[in-house]
Amino acid sequence: MPIEVLDNALTDQRLNQLTQALGSGMFVHVRNMLHDMAASDIAFILESSPPRTRQVLWQLIDQDQTGEILDELGEELKDNLIKQMSPERVAKAAARMDTDDLAYILRSLPDSVFKQVLNSMSSQDRVRVEQALSYPDDTAGSIMNTDTVTLRPDVNIDVILRYLRIRGKLPEATDTLYVVDKHDRLLGGVELADLLTCDPNSSIRAIMDAKLEGIPVGMSDNEVAQLFERHDWISAPVIGDDNQLLGRITIDDVVDVIRENAEHSMMGMAGMDDDADTFGPVLKSTLQRSLWLTINLFAALLAASVSNMFEGTIEQFATIAILMTIVPSMGGVAGNQTLALVIRGLALGQIGKSNSRWLIGKELAIGFLNGILWSVLVFIAIWLWKDDIALGALIGGAMLINMTVAGLAGACIPLLLKKMKIDPALAGGMVLTTVTDIIGLFAFLGLATIFLLN
Repeated sequence: MPIEVLDNALTDQRLNQLTQALGSGMFVHVRNMLHDMAASDIAFILESSPPRTRQVLWQLIDQDQTGEILDELGEELKDNLIKQMSPERVAKAAARMDTDDLAYILRSLPDSVFKQVLNSMSSQDRVRVEQALSYPDDTAGSIMNTDTVTLRPDVNIDVILRYLRIRGKLPEATDTLYVVDKHDRLLGGVELADLLTCDPNSSIRAIMDAKLEGIPVGMSDNEVAQLFERHDWISAPVIGDDNQLLGRITIDDVVDVIRENAEHSMMGMAGMDDDADTFGPVLKSTLQRSLWLTINLFAALLAASVSNMFEGTIEQFATIAILMTIVPSMGGVAGNQTLALVIRGLALGQIGKSNSRWLIGKELAIGFLNGILWSVLVFIAIWLWKDDIALGALIGGAMLINMTVAGLAGACIPLLLKKMKIDPALAGGMVLTTVTDIIGLFAFLGLATIFLLN
């Protein structure tokens, strides 16, 4: 059995045990079970529990684990739990949290609570948080940690090894130590493997990688994720003005960014927030989904108005009413294939001004060729089914038009939305469906009106 499936089965088993124990009033037993579990497993159980069970579990969790658990939770659930916590408990949890996660939590707090939490922190934690909050959200600065180990280039390797033994513990995911000058400007990096295997009498300058480049603190987290993916990094330094070392980004933070982007694309296609709580309250979930349903209703009414324009044609030919959904459906599928491809390309940074026109031309050609192929097939199918060459030719012609337009729209819509600062993953599907429905119905019913009624 794969490890992931085994882990999920064990976690599901624990969830059942906790639920049964809570139902029997065995709160002490539940507390002990939670105490022995990893923070990631507790977070999974909280996200998999209905609201009432979730509230009881949260009260039974050891407060020393709060910070680690909050790190693992989705944003919506994390925000809801933090709002229920006292400023003192938030401050206590902050001491065990990474700087980037702590900054996110404080950004979501009301100003009054935010000030109380800051006042409850130690001076060291307060400075750490204020620095993190100075960087805009969704940038390299917002996901970096300041727990870096720095070296000077003229120091002997043996001295560094003794220092590391005295220090005892290195920050998590440390694979490289950064070399800086007296003004904390980044000069290069030394991998731990090189540090352990080189001549201890050598200097750091002799083994450091002087070509190591830092990530600008203002770079978007999406671009950071692309760099990590392209270069297979475990960690990378973050630099500010004048190449000054500010912190580092580790692979676990980048994985979070990649996962959030994937969830955002998947949920955005359905018009939902990527941080939506699966077991959230009914009323809140209903309100969250209402906005997009309202927009979709207006789009559907717009498409229906096209059918209404050709009401006379539909009334005279019952067969048309039966077949009129085929053309919009095929156009929608073809357009969504292109839409998904372009959105992925935009997310990966593969599409820009230099190649967008070529991509549009390619998708237009694919739409046209697909249109020819499927219009011929549907022409033959309708001809054999209804024994009507004219009707087969009509629906085939409409399909050619719609699939060609679908290919063009699937490529252009996400590019236009991005230019308008609108998320293509969120709005692209709805806009594309509206376009293919309107064009498909208009082409089919318009051709039917011209050729069948005259």
